[in-house]
Amino acid sequence: MKKIFLVIMVCLFSQFSFAKAELGNEYKLKTILSVEGRQGIAVDEKYYYVSSSTALYKYTKDGELVQENKTPFTALEKEANHFGDIDVWNGEIYTGIEIFDFGVSKNIQVAVYDAETLEYKYSIPWIAESGQVEVSGLTVDRDRNTVWMSDWTKGKYLYRYNLETKKYDGKLHLRPDPQYVQGIFAIDGKILISADDGDADYDEADNIYMVDILDYSKTAAYVTLFREMKDFLRAGEIEGLAIDPTNSDLLVLSNRGTRIDRGMPVGFYPGYDKELHELYIYEKVK
Repeated sequence: MKKIFLVIMVCLFSQFSFAKAELGNEYKLKTILSVEGRQGIAVDEKYYYVSSSTALYKYTKDGELVQENKTPFTALEKEANHFGDIDVWNGEIYTGIEIFDFGVSKNIQVAVYDAETLEYKYSIPWIAESGQVEVSGLTVDRDRNTVWMSDWTKGKYLYRYNLETKKYDGKLHLRPDPQYVQGIFAIDGKILISADDGDADYDEADNIYMVDILDYSKTAAYVTLFREMKDFLRAGEIEGLAIDPTNSDLLVLSNRGTRIDRGMPVGFYPGYDKELHELYIYEKVK
């Protein structure tokens, strides 16, 4: 009986050892990690997952690169050249992919990869009738079993797909609409939105916004400022974001050093000869 009791307690502890992540009201910078990818960030209990435009990377939470997939598009039915922001849930990495060239996109889809192997598994097709013309990022609403996608060229809407049916399920009108949406993350009935709306030529900070998604029957919702990213080492290009499920850390990916034209790198700022990709990790203060 004692052995059975111990087994039950170990199982319960394993199941509930990580508290549910909570969205904070205030964060302070804890550390900055250099990473390979320039597009998206996702996190589970053990690893950080980073996307570049054409690759997936897996890091320990100490910043050690442990796995990579530099040919992630070979098994796709439709050609692709671009990952946006990503998310990870139930052992699967959800990615928004497309052909992207100076602000023009095609072949949009949700492509799902195995979090253990980083290998492609399946795709959810994009519905053109939704009005979406680009995918800059996505997030899984874990409470509703849906995936939301953002559009960099037209930030007016977020687009929702049902993960059970694999079908388009509606869109949310953002009022006002953020400029140049780069990443999104769903938590506590809200979506955080990273926007590349600061002009790096003038050292303007990018921003993170927030919108309520608790009521799926609503077709529009008001956007509020969540955080001004004034603590980046240099104003550049904010990218994906996520919340760590183990400690509620806010993770924000950012690039610096490269000039951007219509979403494409076109040279470097003075003092740089390469683009730097950095993962900013913020601790929840309250």
